[in-house]
Amino acid sequence: MDTDVDFNVMLTLMDDAFKDFEAFVPKPKLVDIPIGTVFRYQERSVYQALIQKLARVQSALRAAYILLQKGFVQEQAMLHRVIDETNEDILFLVFAITNDKITDLHKRYLDAFWEEEFDNVDAINSTQKRDMVPRKKIRAYLAKIGAPQLDQNSGVEVYRTLSKAYSGFIHGASPQIMELYCGNPLRYHTKGMLDTPRIANYTHDLWNYMYRSLISHIFFAKAIGATSHVNTLIKCKEALEKSAGKECYSTLNKGLL
Repeated sequence: MDTDVDFNVMLTLMDDAFKDFEAFVPKPKLVDIPIGTVFRYQERSVYQALIQKLARVQSALRAAYILLQKGFVQEQAMLHRVIDETNEDILFLVFAITNDKITDLHKRYLDAFWEEEFDNVDAINSTQKRDMVPRKKIRAYLAKIGAPQLDQNSGVEVYRTLSKAYSGFIHGASPQIMELYCGNPLRYHTKGMLDTPRIANYTHDLWNYMYRSLISHIFFAKAIGATSHVNTLIKCKEALEKSAGKECYSTLNKGLL
């Protein structure tokens, strides 16, 4: 398996699909808010929220790839946490369209998503108090709607475990920091970890994150009825699975694609 080829194929296909996805929704417009003139979506639809989440996940994937190439795998791991939660958000919103309905939980999530960071030019006097939906509620929803073959507690645990895998890198826990300490002579690798065994591990991890993000694009394509992109992306997914020598279906996407 040539991971660099796989990475470039996945990123190219996601980008090609995204260009058409973006054309599916009304474009943002310039508006004036207390801190200046900015681009904002006027309709604030669930599809427009999804477009932004897909943009976030693609950007984070490319940043993680650059960090891997430079050997900064701990910082790459931090981005994996971002990618994890963004893909959760994408599926949470997509399932409201394809498998369920827009619930009160979705409305609460979207209200917080669209809220401006500052409603006053003076940040100290800003009254913004974003009502963030707890991550555990999003995971419970995904477990219920996306993985009905599991009992809900098991489904939630799957999502929690995936997320917790990288939380130590975000919060600077000792076990994760100690991954910097290796080599001959033993030392902390503060300039990247090229030529260490960590690179192979994180290359494999990034492959999985690219793959899961590709699946998010498939779900969105299905949500808007973009059949050609669904077919192209699924063919790519199947080819990648064959190239990797394994079936990479997650509990979440098995049976839904």
